[in-house]
Amino acid sequence: MIHMLNAAADRVKWTRSGVAKRAACLVAAAYALKTLYPIIGKRLKQSGPGKKEEASRAAENREVLHCTETICKKPSPGVNADFFRQLLELRKILFPKLVTTETGWLCLHSVALISRTFLSIYVAGLDGKIVKSIVEKKPRTFIFKIVKWLMIAIPATFVNSAIRYLECKLALAFRTRLVDYAYETYFTNQTYYKVINMDGRLANPDQSLTEDIMMFSQSVAHLYSNLTKPILDVILTSYTLIQTATSRGASPTGPTVLAGLVIYATAKVLKACSPKFGKLVAEEAHRKGYLRYVHSRIIANVEEIAFYRGHKITELAGYTARVYNMFWVFDEVKRGIYKRTVAIEKPENHSKNETNIELPLSDTLAIKGKVIDVDHGIICENVPIITPAGEVVASRLNFKVQEGMHLLITGPNGCGKSSLFRILSGLWPVYEGVLYKPPPQHMFYIPQRPYMSLGSLRDQVIYPDSADDMHDKGYTDRDLECILHSVHLYHIVQREGGWDAVMDWKDVLSGGEKQRMGMARMFYHKPKYALLDECTSAVSIDVEGKIFQAAKGAGISLLSITHRPSLWKYHTHLLQFDGEGGWRFEQLDTAIRLTLSEEKQKLESQLAGIPKMQQRLNELCKILGEDSVLKTIRSEDETS
Repeated sequence: MIHMLNAAADRVKWTRSGVAKRAACLVAAAYALKTLYPIIGKRLKQSGPGKKEEASRAAENREVLHCTETICKKPSPGVNADFFRQLLELRKILFPKLVTTETGWLCLHSVALISRTFLSIYVAGLDGKIVKSIVEKKPRTFIFKIVKWLMIAIPATFVNSAIRYLECKLALAFRTRLVDYAYETYFTNQTYYKVINMDGRLANPDQSLTEDIMMFSQSVAHLYSNLTKPILDVILTSYTLIQTATSRGASPTGPTVLAGLVIYATAKVLKACSPKFGKLVAEEAHRKGYLRYVHSRIIANVEEIAFYRGHKITELAGYTARVYNMFWVFDEVKRGIYKRTVAIEKPENHSKNETNIELPLSDTLAIKGKVIDVDHGIICENVPIITPAGEVVASRLNFKVQEGMHLLITGPNGCGKSSLFRILSGLWPVYEGVLYKPPPQHMFYIPQRPYMSLGSLRDQVIYPDSADDMHDKGYTDRDLECILHSVHLYHIVQREGGWDAVMDWKDVLSGGEKQRMGMARMFYHKPKYALLDECTSAVSIDVEGKIFQAAKGAGISLLSITHRPSLWKYHTHLLQFDGEGGWRFEQLDTAIRLTLSEEKQKLESQLAGIPKMQQRLNELCKILGEDSVLKTIRSEDETS
């Protein structure tokens, strides 16, 4: 080895030490290449076939569906073109205009970051002067520099604390802006209902609305701080070093290029070896949302269960993808574009039998119907009842309900009774035909299980209004007392401690009391039309009749779903579904219908005993060893 070094030095006129240094560099480079090559190769192999497999899978699904829809499994979030596009779209929400609160906090934060950079350069120069005074053995200069260093530490500490404070304020401002925009979109045009029931892209909207927005806001503010400070440090420190090198006659080109190459190579190696943090963050957020959902299910059904015993920028990419996807879904749902995940069988040569794809509902069933708001009447012209899954429950409804008419809706379970109410309320779209209906403020829907809000007893009666809304409408507590008298519920005012009592009303009130509270809300809002979906099934028949009679006396047109014959007399027309897609609309003759109902019940009671009688006859024939004509006929019928 020594002879080789000497020969090389003589040939190219290198010094022996120079050749040794170059040989050491080559050995180190060879060792690094040997160590990193398997890791980089493995990462490239994993990414290559994955992309090919994903592309082939997409092509196969397009062939199966004869459409251009993509696989529901979306690309992993990462620092790519999609990330920057999503970030630019979210920037429009964060900074809707040039002069905003967020812009102010961002400017203050930038000033603090620049101040810290200049302080860092000044302190670095001061450190050099302190070392120089020590080398030159100048005690007086050393003490003077130390005092100056201690004095500069006071504003430096303040600036560091200010940076952390301003970062938190910036994150809070971002979060406030996003939350306001998200909830405004979420509660517009009943998007909260349609996202869950009509669309299948957001599994846990509450997770996206709370934790994802919070983490995204913190990540953006933290990333800006972590990127701005190092970039400023590099630029200003490089400028200072270049100035120093130039003043001493040295060329800064070589070291600058070398430093740039080292930084570039390091970034490439880290990118190839690092895991996909964006994908991991998105998966973590998804699992947190699912865990929260499961816990909420446990809390909501705890009694039934007891009975049955029963890295930074890539992290930002993950949160950016989830927050952007949430706003994107909200916007599409608001515009009537719904997508649901369906299972499609894969070809036999694949190990898995099914794959989930995201198919727009509008592609399988176009929304061609119209909804027109009118002042009087409800008119359906060729309006079908179609579920979010695309199932046609009833075809081409044609009926008209004028003010003063009271419609009874009947039919077997699953025939479309409640679905009609969802269409009238605007929760489900009108796929065909034309629906003329009053504006939402003139229609009031009361379900079988009314929602009990958080708040006082007064809030339960006036829901969803607030106390200020109640006073603006001219209502007083005395008026609310009259309403509770109408629904036989005034006793709870004394029982629970007055109108200002705040309790968990869903547990305090019984089932019948909650249903009567729902009817009290109807009397408070005084709509033109009330959609009653089995809303008095837990109320006694006498009280139920008085409530219906009071509603008719108040001029409210009733559209009722009920199985109680005692309520038929409060209706004038009948809409009856047969459960097979058919229906009929006619004027209701209560007397005839009650007679037919009594005859039906009588036949049911008589026929109910026949199987038992037939069983006893067979037993007697067996005991006596005889036969029976009825038994023979029964046997022949079973044989045929």
